[in-house]
Amino acid sequence: MSVEVVAYTDGGCRRNPGPGAWAFVVIHAQTLQALERAGGNVETTNNRMEIQAAVEVLRTLRRPSKVLLLSDSEHLIDVATKWMAGWKASGWKKRGGPLKNVDLLQDLDVQLCRHGVEWRWVRGHSGDPGNTRVDELANLVMDRLSTSENPTYEKRFKWSHSLPPGARA
Repeated sequence: MSVEVVAYTDGGCRRNPGPGAWAFVVIHAQTLQALERAGGNVETTNNRMEIQAAVEVLRTLRRPSKVLLLSDSEHLIDVATKWMAGWKASGWKKRGGPLKNVDLLQDLDVQLCRHGVEWRWVRGHSGDPGNTRVDELANLVMDRLSTSENPTYEKRFKWSHSLPPGARA
């Protein structure tokens, strides 16, 4: 797949459930123009925020795109690549009990139908600049939530780091 967009996502929670945040950095592979955005909720879970981050980045793209999405959440990647198709085929249910986060899973499904997404796991806290940045943004939002500040954040800029292997268009 020829990549048009590189996206890093992260989600986190302080206490689980508790105040949580999602964050992404999306980079146009040819121009290196980037957008970073983050938001959060006062009462949520880590898994919800990881999924929300992926939904938000894909929803932000104006037209169908070929996306390399990098996350340090094995859970998110497994949801998208291993489990979601089965849950969808069974009416958004799973064996052994109710399926959590159905609303976000259905939103993610809609977005995945619009875009071609290659999922790639990146080790958290390993020095990858994109992963480090989304972790910082998620923590910024959680800090803002703890002081009742507006948790949303957005910035446009030129990406100054190299892209991951195979990501240059």
